[in-house]
Amino acid sequence: MKALKKGTIARIAVFCVLIVALYILPFLSIDSTNVLRILLSVALYCTLGQMWNLMSGFTGMISLGHQIFIGLAGYSVAVFTATYGLPFWMGMLFGGLVSALMSALLSALLFRMRGMYFAIATWVTAEAMKIVFTSWEFVKRGAGMTIKARPYPTTAEIYLMAVTLAILAIVVVYFVLNSRIGLGLTAMRDDSDAAASVGVNIFRSRIICYMISAFITGLAGSLFYLNQGSIFPGQGFGNSWTVAAVFIVIIGGIGSMSGPILGAAIYVALNEFLSQYPGFSMIILGGIAILVIHGMPNGVLGTLERKLGFEVLSSRRHSHDLEHISKAR
Repeated sequence: MKALKKGTIARIAVFCVLIVALYILPFLSIDSTNVLRILLSVALYCTLGQMWNLMSGFTGMISLGHQIFIGLAGYSVAVFTATYGLPFWMGMLFGGLVSALMSALLSALLFRMRGMYFAIATWVTAEAMKIVFTSWEFVKRGAGMTIKARPYPTTAEIYLMAVTLAILAIVVVYFVLNSRIGLGLTAMRDDSDAAASVGVNIFRSRIICYMISAFITGLAGSLFYLNQGSIFPGQGFGNSWTVAAVFIVIIGGIGSMSGPILGAAIYVALNEFLSQYPGFSMIILGGIAILVIHGMPNGVLGTLERKLGFEVLSSRRHSHDLEHISKAR
């Protein structure tokens, strides 16, 4: 017990040091522009991975359409700043809220489907959104929109917001999974019929999870396009976002809180390296993912955690926890 307590304290201390280091980096006198750019990408992809993992890794609902929320939030920032001249943070907040509302509306239809039907339906919906925005005159159709925030946040300010959002995403996932709703969600992943038989409200639990995932994913998308400066329908609603999320979670470890952190770092590092091979980057990433699935089905960090019997941030729950749900009724 004492060893466990010491281990927990040591992990908390390490995380606190890392967080402080991430926050003070922009204030160092050295030229850290490139480092900020890379860490900003890691933070945003970590957030995306955490939210996709919450939806698909912990609840078993494989979504191929999370780019819906990224595109909606990105265009929200563009419209608020370029069309109405409002502060960018209002566009970010509105984008997150619209994403959450869209997820609630979609859930009425999509949650009637299971397995691959749900996955395909989310992907088709994202493609439909891309067509709508490509034809919509208000958002300049396929020409895209430029974000015109006044004053425009610096790279360091966007970086700090991205790091804060990544930490928020991890904290939210932790508290959701350690709540009664989270217990029900992971129980549904293992056996939805058994979970329903002991009183888990499957639809309510799923919609709460979907809305949380959509809201935070939307915030990440708005920060990404705020940093980029412009958005286009093919990019904002493109399936490259899904490819990134799936790769990050598979590489790091699906169903593990710490997996997407490592997965995001690996994904960004590979992107930096593969940028010199634009025609083959997706093929190489796909090949790496296939190798990891065959050699380490629980991901890099997930496999290490299982072999060492040590979990960094994981908050896994399994179907035997249904007994606790039943007792709590």
